[in-house]
Order: sequence, then C-alpha cells, then structure tokens
Amino acid sequence: MTPTICPFLGQIHTILAEQGYDVSEPAPSTIKIREVDSGVIVQAVLEGDILFLTLPCITVARATITPEIMASMLASDNGISTSSFQLYDAGNGNVTVTLNNFCKIQDMGSEDEEDVLSCVHFLLVDVMTARFLAMPSRACW
Repeated sequence: MTPTICPFLGQIHTILAEQGYDVSEPAPSTIKIREVDSGVIVQAVLEGDILFLTLPCITVARATITPEIMASMLASDNGISTSSFQLYDAGNGNVTVTLNNFCKIQDMGSEDEEDVLSCVHFLLVDVMTARFLAMPSRACW
C-alpha cells in the first residue's frame, strides 16, 4: 500500500506536541513521537485515514524468541490489552519485536484527537509490560 499525504498530519503533530511529546516528521506521512521523560519513541505513519503506530521494543537474535516467550507475547491474559506484537526481520539472523496500534481518522474532531492520544498512551503503558514478556532479562528500549 502506497502512503498518501493527508491534511490531518499537521493537526496530529500539533495535538501530540501540545501534550508535551517531542514530535518530528522525518518523511512524508510519517511522524516520530518521543516521550520526553523516558525517551521512548513511537513511529506513526498515516496511510489514507488510518494512523498506524509502532513502538520498536528490542532487536535480538531470532533464536532468542523461544516458543515460551512467543506464547507469553500472544497470551490473552498477558496484561497487554490494547496493542499487538509483531516481529520484523532485522537482517543477520536478528528480529525486531514491536508493539503496534492504530486508529481511524474521520474528521479530526475531538473524538479523533482523543483516539490519537489514547493510542500513543496505550503503547507507552503497554511497553512497560511488553519489555518483560518479550525479553524478561532486557528492557524494551
């Protein structure tokens, strides 16, 4: 799917900046969101009317993600209720574990503003649990 430039990107940037996030736009349709206190970075891409948010947790050797760790990441009672894990090939036998969330933008009214802020907030909360699920002996960032 080819990313499309959406007029809402500037509004999303402003909403996040007003909430104290350090926000930049490194590429068209892309926002980099940094939580200032922790330094945790969430990457967002706006494709059409969907804002996809990704928080890279850790890059490890593929063999490190054991069936037991995978089972804990996918368990319905793992404490992560709003985000989902994905694994991305990082090359050289490594994999990057990410947490992901998304929201649909309708008219960039107050409900959409709430959705954007909630999605970012949920990722930041979920990463605290995720770092123990994905790699119990390492931090996610």
